Amino acid sequence: MELHDVWFVLIAVLWTGYFFLEGFDFGIGVLTKLLARDRKERRVLINTIGPVWDGNEVWLLSAGGATFAAFPEWYATLFSGFYLPLLVILLCLIVRGVAFEYRAKRPEERWQTNWEHAIFWTSLIPAVLWGVAFGNIVRGVKIDADMEYVGNLWDLLNPYAVLGGLVTLFLFTFHGAVFAALKTVGDIRERARGLAFKLGLATAVLALGFLVWTQADNGNGWSLTAMIIAVVSLVAAIGAIAAGREGWSFAFSGVTIAAAVAMLFLTLFPNVMPSSLNDAWNLTVSNASSSPYTLKIMTWCAGIATPVVLLYQGWTYWVFRKRIGTHHIADAH
Repeated sequence: MELHDVWFVLIAVLWTGYFFLEGFDFGIGVLTKLLARDRKERRVLINTIGPVWDGNEVWLLSAGGATFAAFPEWYATLFSGFYLPLLVILLCLIVRGVAFEYRAKRPEERWQTNWEHAIFWTSLIPAVLWGVAFGNIVRGVKIDADMEYVGNLWDLLNPYAVLGGLVTLFLFTFHGAVFAALKTVGDIRERARGLAFKLGLATAVLALGFLVWTQADNGNGWSLTAMIIAVVSLVAAIGAIAAGREGWSFAFSGVTIAAAVAMLFLTLFPNVMPSSLNDAWNLTVSNASSSPYTLKIMTWCAGIATPVVLLYQGWTYWVFRKRIGTHHIADAH
């Protein structure tokens, strides 16, 4: 296996980690309006991800940085062609971080309500746009012989990509509801279970349609295996949450996300960004990659730094593993 193939796999792993971790805290952000009945319950939900949400975003920085260094042509075409949606995602992540930190800085009702609205919308919008972006990457976009995107914004809003956006929104919200059930106690935990079951059923319908469409257009034997794992895991996650087994449900929903991301990357390989104009203009792992020396240096750096990051992030989740409920939240002044 060539180093550019290895880095294609590593980038897929980084996106898997990002969607698994950021997926449930996007879901929690959406659930602040769907699940929480009052400000105290919203504070409970926000506190479930309070210690970890910013660490989860490290995976996005790593995935973007790895793409820039390992596949500069892919990075250039992707970020220039998808400039507007990626800019919207970036702005949402900035506002979302500020909202988490500033929401409780002042006691006024209007101040806190506005920041809570910001948390909801800046969680929902990226959850949709990531699905739209990856749907277009897999489907193929208008790339010319100079490796430049020559389409427009409306080309990105095709039925397949929009379905992908709905799938990521519902899947992340389901993942977040299971996480909420896993991390809370009392009435909010029971309602999170019930909502997760309903979201799981809707997610299963949307995801099955999207995955079957993907397999029919670009699939192979490996992607079919990943699709089967994703579907079975999602059904298992729904069954586990119905049985009150939040831990197993969260594990299975995580496997669902991992298998779905794996399927998308398996349908891509050896391409990294197909051209819908001419197959000869596809960006591939070979024509879009950096030099072998650059990839070699990156491999050594990643081999040293990645275990440290994983250990630290795992320790963070272990320290903040306890459940919380409304009785842990002090009354507002």
